Amino acid sequence: MSALLASVRARPATWLLVAAGLLLVVLANAHLLYVAVTSQPDCIMHVRPGEQAAGQGQFSAAKSSCSPR
Repeated sequence: MSALLASVRARPATWLLVAAGLLLVVLANAHLLYVAVTSQPDCIMHVRPGEQAAGQGQFSAAKSSCSPR
């Protein structure tokens, strides 16, 4: 009888842990979505199309979103 009573008491704790884990995942994804929508990263240095050929360690954007010089 005590084993049955222990399993009945463990179920709410299990569901509470599952709910807390799901809430954590939802909140983390909401935060990532918020940061992705609100942030605008600065432009990085890169070789602009029409300048010099990209050498080793230099990158060129296909279409730069940075304002032209």
